[in-house]
Amino acid sequence: MEDPRAIIAREPMHYRQVIAVGIATALNALDGFDVLSISFAAPGISKDWGIDRAALGLVLSMELFGMGIGAFVLGSLADRVGRRPMLLACLVIMSIGMFMASTANSVPVLSVYRLFTGLGIGGMLAATNAVVAECSNARRRNLTVAIMAGGYPMGAIVGGSVAAGLLAATGRWQSVFEFGAIVTACFIPLVLWLVPETMAFLLLKRPAGALKKINRTLVLQNRQPLDTLPPADPVKERTSVAALFAPGLASVTIMLTAVCFFHMMTFYFLVKWIPKIVVDLGFAPASAGGVLVWANVGGAIGSVTVSLLSQKIGIRPLVVCSMVLGAIAVAMFGQGFTTLGGLSLIACIACFFTNAAIAGFYAVIAQSYPAALRGGGTGLVIGVGRAGAAFGPIAAGLLFNAGWGLAPVAMTLACGTLVAGVILSMVRYRENAVA
Repeated sequence: MEDPRAIIAREPMHYRQVIAVGIATALNALDGFDVLSISFAAPGISKDWGIDRAALGLVLSMELFGMGIGAFVLGSLADRVGRRPMLLACLVIMSIGMFMASTANSVPVLSVYRLFTGLGIGGMLAATNAVVAECSNARRRNLTVAIMAGGYPMGAIVGGSVAAGLLAATGRWQSVFEFGAIVTACFIPLVLWLVPETMAFLLLKRPAGALKKINRTLVLQNRQPLDTLPPADPVKERTSVAALFAPGLASVTIMLTAVCFFHMMTFYFLVKWIPKIVVDLGFAPASAGGVLVWANVGGAIGSVTVSLLSQKIGIRPLVVCSMVLGAIAVAMFGQGFTTLGGLSLIACIACFFTNAAIAGFYAVIAQSYPAALRGGGTGLVIGVGRAGAAFGPIAAGLLFNAGWGLAPVAMTLACGTLVAGVILSMVRYRENAVA
C-alpha cells in the first residue's frame, strides 16, 4: 500500500487539511497579538511606572528572550512528543502568562511574566510551521507556509484594533493582557477538535496507536485506510541538536540562523518601538496603536503578496529582495515624518517588506529540513534568531537613552535586515522532501 505521505504530497488538499492550516494560521495570529500586546500597553506602563527608555526597551524584549528559549527547547520537543501536544502545551503557557502579566505591579515582575509567555509563543511558532508543512501537498507548500506566517500581522491588526478600543474605553493597559488571556484559552478546544497529529510525525515515530490515528485522519479526508503501517524509514534520523550540524546541513543551519538573527533585530525594533515613538511625538496612545495597526496591515499584505509570487518565482530571491527593500524603508521611517498619516504610511511600507521576508523565510526553513529534524531545525533557527529580536528593542532603548535621535537609530537598526539579505543570498539552498 502506498505511503500516506506520498498521497498527501501528490493529491489536492482535502478541506480538513485546509482547516488544519487555517487553525495554524490563526494560532500564528494569536502569537502576533500576544507578542505585540506589550507594545500596545507600553505607553501606559511607562506613564504609570515612570520608567525610562532603556528600562522600557528591556521590558519590550523579555518575551523575545522567552521565545528564543521556547522555540529551541519546545521546538525540539515537538519532534519527540508530537506537534499537537506541543500546540496545546504552548496555549496553556501563553494563556497563563498573559493573565499574570495583567496583575504585574513592577518592572521585574512584568519581565518574568513576559519571559514565561514567550516560552509558549516560541514553541508555538516552531510547531505550527511543522504542522502546515506536513499537512500541505507539494504544490501548495510554499503558499500555505507563507499564509501561516501572514497570520502574525493579521493578529496584530485585529488584536491591535481591539487593544486600541480597550485602551480608549478603560484607560487601563492591563485590559490588553486580560483580553489576550481569554482569547488564547479559547483556542485550546479548537486545537483538540480540529488539528490531528500529522501523519508525517506518526509514520516517523510510530507511537502506540499510530495506525489507528492515521486511519482516523485518512477516513476523515475520504481516503482509503491502511491495513498495516508502511515499512519504516530505512535509516532513523537523529533528532539531537548535533544532527542539525551534520555534513550537508551544518552550513545551512548556521547561515539560516544568522539570517534570522539580523532580520529579527530590525523587524522587532520597528514593531516594538512604534507606539512609544509616536506617543513621544505628541500623539495619544490610542493613535499610536493605530499606527502599529497600519504597520501590520502592510505586513499582512506583504505576506499575501509573497505567498502568491512564490507560486511563480523562487522563494529565496523573493526573500532577499524583500529584505533589501525593507532595510531601505526602515531607515526612511526615521527621516522626519511628523504626521499620523505619514508615520502610518512609512510604517505600512516598512512592514510590507520586512514581514514579507519573514513569511518567505519560514518556507525556506520548512524546506531545508526533513521531517525528523523539522521542529528542531525550525526551533534552533528561530530560537537563536530571537536573540536578535530581543537585541533590537534593547539596543534602540540604549541608543535613545544615550541621546541619539530617531533618524540615526532607525538607520543603524535597518542595517540588520540588509546584512540578513546578503547572507541569505549566499546560502547553498536545496529543497528537501517534507516527508
